[in-house]
Amino acid sequence: MVSDPAAAPPGFGLSLKGRALRYLAAREHSRAELARKLAAHAASPEQLAQVLDELQAKGFISEARVVESVINRRAGRFGTARIRHELLGKGLAAEAVLDAVSLLKASEVERAREVWRKKFGEPALDAAARGKQMRFLAARGFGADAIRRVVSGSAEEL
Repeated sequence: MVSDPAAAPPGFGLSLKGRALRYLAAREHSRAELARKLAAHAASPEQLAQVLDELQAKGFISEARVVESVINRRAGRFGTARIRHELLGKGLAAEAVLDAVSLLKASEVERAREVWRKKFGEPALDAAARGKQMRFLAARGFGADAIRRVVSGSAEEL
């Protein structure tokens, strides 16, 4: 055993609740994410559920804050499809994800145009360059309509 607590590795000897709070201090986590991360450290599933229930009751775990955090971090660089996939991967409720997606759809063309402008800056001169630009935006999770409007947009729009 390590006798000096300062020499112990990070997270060594932390309670389950302490680990959860450490994760939550770094960024917002959904209940499902915390359950996945803490499962290996819990003595029993009941203990894990109790800690998660307590944190949720005190407001430390919030789906709305997780959705807001992901949108704030990702909306400037990624499209609606990619953000939706990330939200679903966090184990959030389907209606919370649908609400977020509907908000993102309204600004998708503007966000795609800004990402395109930062990467390319000027309209493509030939079909190959247009294809490259379209593939780039598609990989970022932007929808086909937004991609078509941005890449084939006129110089006045840009």
